[in-house]
Parts: sequence; C-alpha cells; structure tokens
Amino acid sequence: MPPISTLSTPVRSRAGTPVRGRAESDFSPLLRQVKEAGLLRRRRGYYARVITLNLLALAATWAGVLLSGGGWWVLALALPMAVFSARSAFIGHDAGHQQIARTRRVNRALGLIHGDLFLGMGYGWWNDKHNRHHANPNHVGKDPDVEVGALVWTRAQAVERAGFAGFLTKYQAWLFFPMLLLEGLALKVASVRDLRRQTPRARALEGSLLAVHLAGYAALLLIALPPQVAVVFALLHHALFGLHLGCSFAPNHKGMEMPEEGDGERWGHLRRQVLTSRNVRGTALVDWFLGGLNYQVEHHLFPSAPRPHLRRIQPLVRAHCEALDVPYTETGLLDSYAQALRHMHAVGAPLRER
Repeated sequence: MPPISTLSTPVRSRAGTPVRGRAESDFSPLLRQVKEAGLLRRRRGYYARVITLNLLALAATWAGVLLSGGGWWVLALALPMAVFSARSAFIGHDAGHQQIARTRRVNRALGLIHGDLFLGMGYGWWNDKHNRHHANPNHVGKDPDVEVGALVWTRAQAVERAGFAGFLTKYQAWLFFPMLLLEGLALKVASVRDLRRQTPRARALEGSLLAVHLAGYAALLLIALPPQVAVVFALLHHALFGLHLGCSFAPNHKGMEMPEEGDGERWGHLRRQVLTSRNVRGTALVDWFLGGLNYQVEHHLFPSAPRPHLRRIQPLVRAHCEALDVPYTETGLLDSYAQALRHMHAVGAPLRER
C-alpha cells in the first residue's frame, strides 16, 4: 500500500515528532477540549426533526407507489425510496453509537425500528460488527470490514484466491461499484444468518421484526403493483440502496493505513483512529448525502458525538493533529473513490501477474 502522504495532502506540524511513550495521553487534551465546548451533548431536537422528516418522506414515497396505478413509471420512485431508506440506515447508525437519546434502551429501540423494521437489516448484527470495526479500524484479523469476502483488502489475502473468487479479486477495482448493487440484498441475508448468534430473546425480537418488514414490504408492493412490476421495483430499490450505502462507506478507510500486530497498541487511540481514516471535504449537500460520515476522523475519535457536531469538532481535531505532527487526511469525494479503487487494484496485482 502506498504511504498516506501519497493518498492525499496531510496536515503537517511545526511542532516536531511526538514522543511515543505519550501515545495514550495524546488524546486526553483533545477530549477535554471537545467536552468543554459542549460538543458531546445530545441534540434531541435535531434528531426529532430528522426522524420526522424522513418518516414523512418515506410515507409520501410509499403513497406515490400505492397511487401509481401499477404503471412502469413507478420505477422512478425507487430512487427516492433508496435515498430515504439510506437516511433510515444513518439514523440507525447514530442510534447504535448512542448519539440520539440518553439511554441505551431508547437508542436500541430507535435502531430496531429503523434497521429491522424499516429496512430488514438486523440492528444486532450491524451493531456488533460495527463496534468491532471502531475498536480496531483497518486491522486485519480484528476489523470485520477488512475480512476476506467478495472483496479482499491485502495482497496476502489476494494470493489465496482461486477460481471465480480469484477472478473477482483480479478485477475488484472495476467490479466494485457494480457489486454494490447487490449490497442491499446482502445486508438482509447477513442479518438473517446472524440470528443464530444472538440470545434466544434477541433472536425472537429481531426475527419477528425482520419477518414483519418482509411481509409488509411484499404486501405493499403486491397490493399496489402487478407482480412483474413489483419484482422489478424491489430489485431496483435494493440495488440503488446498496449503491448509496456503499458510496457512503467506501471513502472512509480503504487505501488508508492497515495496522499490523502491535501497531494499534503502540499508536494509541488517537493515531489508531486518525491514521486509518479519511475525511471527505465538501458542502452541506455532501454532508447530507454521506450521512455525516465524511467526517470519518472525528466520528472515529468521538463516536458518540451527534452528527451535526462533527463539522464543529473538525477544526479542533485538525489543529491537535497538526500540533502532534499526526497526518490528518482529507480529500474530495471523487478523489476519495479514486484512492480506494487504486488500493483495491493494487491488492489484486499478484493475480493479474500470474
């Protein structure tokens, strides 16, 4: 993997090289500064508006489907359905990080509603996987997001691939965005499979909500549309939904540092999160489209910080990293995709050279 300095322009310091023994304490002054600025406080009013507006948008889109008369033009509504489904996923994400409500019970309820019930995506499965990712981002063997799957993330993983899996790895950079079209369905399959891992009580609750989602989704489409139109609408909706989510998560870590054994502990919390994460600069529209995840560095350092506060936390983090001479990576949206694709292409090189 190319060094971070070749991936985008990092912020460099005038303060010199930090002392390694102080790695763990490097984060404490920044945490104190963010707390004193009130940027870890809940924003219940903000989230009440976001949740209400998203519910209204989803209801209006479903009303359009039900009143469409069954014509093929209804497929145009698959796009807003995918966009507002992604908003539900972002709300579930924030609930999983305890950003919305004061209590875990309320946050979990919001996550179950927006994940299992609205999307058919298991909140328990996602939360377990995502928390392990946050604890050790980009660390092979610890971060589930860089495990071997349809795609691989290191050359060591790539050389073990053969057959159809090897073909995917050879050309994974070219196939990445087309494969995201299957992500919406893959999330549902993974959620159902994960039920076996859960406790009987959690399995019964999430299993019931997933079943209600599937039955309700199918019933609404079949009531409103002829079967062939309903099937095409469902496939298009899930394809666009998966693409949207993939485009929101892809810029965050791919092509960034991948710690080896011992690096995470040696780096400490600040470096472990900053060196493996990439921000995407842009307008308020970019913030909205990416669900605030474009402030990935700040989100990883302060996962419980409400989404609207990340923009305000950013200058504090940048200045702190500059003072410690810790590279802070930020780039544009299109360049972030290019960097991720270059990394995936480089990983597949050993198979193309055979």
